[in-house]
Amino acid sequence: MRLDAFAERYCEAGYACLVFDYRHFGDSSGEPRQLLSISKQLEDWSNAVKFAQQDARLDSQRVIVWGSSFSGGHVLRTAASVTGIAGVMSQCPFTNGIASSLALHPLSSLKVSALALMDLVSLPFRQKPVMVDLAGDPGSAALMTAHDVMEGYNGLKPQGSDIPGHVAARFGFTISTYFPGNSASNISVPTLVLACLKDTVAPVKPTLKYAKKLQKGTLIELDTGHFDIYVGEWFEKVVSIQIDWLNTHFPLSD
Repeated sequence: MRLDAFAERYCEAGYACLVFDYRHFGDSSGEPRQLLSISKQLEDWSNAVKFAQQDARLDSQRVIVWGSSFSGGHVLRTAASVTGIAGVMSQCPFTNGIASSLALHPLSSLKVSALALMDLVSLPFRQKPVMVDLAGDPGSAALMTAHDVMEGYNGLKPQGSDIPGHVAARFGFTISTYFPGNSASNISVPTLVLACLKDTVAPVKPTLKYAKKLQKGTLIELDTGHFDIYVGEWFEKVVSIQIDWLNTHFPLSD
């Protein structure tokens, strides 16, 4: 869903990229499928960083973590807790669980809570979780229901893809307890944050506050929405900003 496009551009600029699927998703193993566990995903980030640091083809002293949306929050937590990370790039990041939960349509919030309860109650009796959609129209049972979500989310899917658009509904109870932005003050390495001022999914106000606490932070405010930076003109702008930042803080040797 367009993350490969970013990796390809960084590689073209001379930087190596390690791309991975979380356990329970995509080409990675893990049962049940589509289980979104914050703790497990953070562990996957830690393992990915250690893998890169041990790869003889790479400079172990210059491993940078890059994340977008929900993983934009993960990289802040990872940089604050995993040793040896040299830099961070975080775009349209999820930084405050309460703010993102309040951004959900009230009727959607009730429906998601009901599905989450069904998922937890039925755990002993069923092998597959009760699922909740990731994206939906306002008022529907989905984790993202702002007015621009369906067009933006569907616009990121590769043509003819069958990428599942749902996760285990129990996640609806944990999302409001996650505050990766609180890690900002503990990050001591160069950090680039791209904040979308019209973000309807990951409210920008907390992100702007957290970014000011970064010890070596660079904050770029973009007058656009959450999904716009993955495609077209805004994608080109974002990639250009990020590569310029890389060239400044992590220039390539001859």
